Amino acid sequence: MRLKAIAATVLVAGLGVGIAIAAEDGTHDARAALMKKIGGATGAMAAMAKGEKPFDAEVVKASLTTISETAKVFPDQFKPGTEKGDKAASPKIWEDPADFKARAMKLSEDAGKILATPPTDVATLGAAMKTLGANCGGCHEKFRIKTD
Repeated sequence: MRLKAIAATVLVAGLGVGIAIAAEDGTHDARAALMKKIGGATGAMAAMAKGEKPFDAEVVKASLTTISETAKVFPDQFKPGTEKGDKAASPKIWEDPADFKARAMKLSEDAGKILATPPTDVATLGAAMKTLGANCGGCHEKFRIKTD
């Protein structure tokens, strides 16, 4: 159990370093790195919710922290001029930046609310995942470039 707590602490500490580095950059690679952090955290919880991995409250807390903190800085990575190039993001982000930022902030806030009273088992984790998934899906539907 102590090893899991240490691993969760290392995960959260690494998050801060990754966010700081990405925040200085604002490039496609920085955006992708932040999205991978959110995806990894979501994936860890989804594996538990699906019963593929045992429920681990420390991993859930670390994952929710990652999502909350990363979603806060994610919109800042879409600086003017980064909408062009071969690794461009959807132009819709720059057409409606207020909505893009609001959606990221809602994800951050919802993850924070869930973290305040974290899931205690697979059932409550599943309910939390539905909330977070709705946030992710809505943003991806509007702002993500769909690839085959």
